[in-house]
Amino acid sequence: MSRPAVNDLIAFLAVARAQSFTKAAGKLGVSQSALSHTIRGLEERLGLRLLTRTTRSVSPTEAGERLLLSIGPRLDEIESELAALSAFRDKPAGTIRINAGEHAADFVLWPVLEKLLPNYPDVNVEIIVDYGLTDIVAERYDAGVRLGEQVAKDMIAVRIGPDMRMAVVGTPAYFSQRPKPLTPQDLTDHNCINLRLPTYGGVYAWEFEKDGRELKVRVDGQLVFNNIALRLSAVLAGMGVAFLPDGLVETPLAEGRLVRVLEDWCPPFPGYHLYYPSRRHTSPAFALVIDALRYRG
Repeated sequence: MSRPAVNDLIAFLAVARAQSFTKAAGKLGVSQSALSHTIRGLEERLGLRLLTRTTRSVSPTEAGERLLLSIGPRLDEIESELAALSAFRDKPAGTIRINAGEHAADFVLWPVLEKLLPNYPDVNVEIIVDYGLTDIVAERYDAGVRLGEQVAKDMIAVRIGPDMRMAVVGTPAYFSQRPKPLTPQDLTDHNCINLRLPTYGGVYAWEFEKDGRELKVRVDGQLVFNNIALRLSAVLAGMGVAFLPDGLVETPLAEGRLVRVLEDWCPPFPGYHLYYPSRRHTSPAFALVIDALRYRG
């Protein structure tokens, strides 16, 4: 039996972890056909079927699962050690992959990176916008960004933003046609602009709190989006009521283009944190990005 090449094993890990040739090919930067050919060659050399393929899914066989569990951590460790060699360079270098939501990427990550990266041309940052609570270890991200209350206890968390508040807003013209809600339950009588999140299995329930009482309200409306920009555009167009981070609507509120309601039901909560596994080796490039993003307010 000929010895498998390391690249073949890396290809197998990518497919087994993603459970998709399409996603794995995208991460590796190769075509699906080339990746499929690589996996077939690996299976032929080993004389074993490593992946079960159907028209809808890809999953490791028993042999594939054993290979995944045995070589996965070892190859991850090798990759980490190779990244650590950048400490011997004169300047930080390497690629940092971060998983974050749209709002965090736009309003926390980008303003910092825009100023940082021109001074460090050998540091590359890849930001993947994702509303799902992605497993950053399984998906091989260096770090993720979540609200403080959502970070798992086994992760190292670094605060990168201030406390946040949500705001229920609509245009003056919209509220001229309908009474302003006095309680969250009153929102059921309004045309609400909704957000669909994969982790919630459907439309996100708006979350409120007052005097220690927490309340989730499922609202209805004509529009459902999976991003912030379109929800902001829709509410500014007078299409209904939206539930948005208050920093995002600060300017239109000050200009009188939007009106805020239910403010007493929207207390502050812990803001964004960058998080990463405690066992991850902190390369100079990663340490540089962490320090730049660290909130010092």
